[in-house]
Amino acid sequence: MTAALEDRVVAVGTLAFVQSLAPDAVETSLIGGELAIYVAVDGRFAGSIIATDPVRSNAGATIDDLRRRGVSRIMMLTGDAQSTADHVAQSIGIKEVLANCLPIDKVNAVRGIPVRPVLMVGDGVNDSPVLASADVGIAMGARGATAASEAASAVILVDDISLVGRAIEIGQDTVRIALQSIWLGIALSIALMVIAAFGFIPATLGAGIQEVVDLATIFNALRTLRSPRH
Repeated sequence: MTAALEDRVVAVGTLAFVQSLAPDAVETSLIGGELAIYVAVDGRFAGSIIATDPVRSNAGATIDDLRRRGVSRIMMLTGDAQSTADHVAQSIGIKEVLANCLPIDKVNAVRGIPVRPVLMVGDGVNDSPVLASADVGIAMGARGATAASEAASAVILVDDISLVGRAIEIGQDTVRIALQSIWLGIALSIALMVIAAFGFIPATLGAGIQEVVDLATIFNALRTLRSPRH
């Protein structure tokens, strides 16, 4: 981020971003869990601000839940420094980490994954490009018409990462019920046409039964409105 302040240009952001404006910027030594916010003024490195970003208390349990649901590969893509990213990943059980990412780096990483589909979960405005590039993008805690929520396939309104597993379950149930409705409608319609073609039922009765078939598929589809199984 850059801003003009009293005739000076101030840049704040990751090391890579600040180095692109102030080549003399140097990396700050960090202890596990810390992150550095770098600052440059008028194209010269001014220093860094050290902060801590606590890991969500249920992040590790969410990773375990996703693995139980059959998610075979979990990666963490972050703009944080490598040491910070490694510390967080180790604490929640993620083995693959890509740190110091710009938004385009995240997009390229997702596009480079050969096994599809790919699900991306993000909670920031900068995540909107990668959410759009994934097969399924989930925006966390996005309230209103934010860039992330507009780019995502699904939005979890509350900031609770454990609901990602439930979102996957809802999606799987929706696809399963949709396929059931399609095949149920096709099978019953074909059976009805065969019966009517051989004259076993009058045409008017066949038309009435067809309406019943349509209603059956509609009511089956309405099952998606129920809460998913836990």
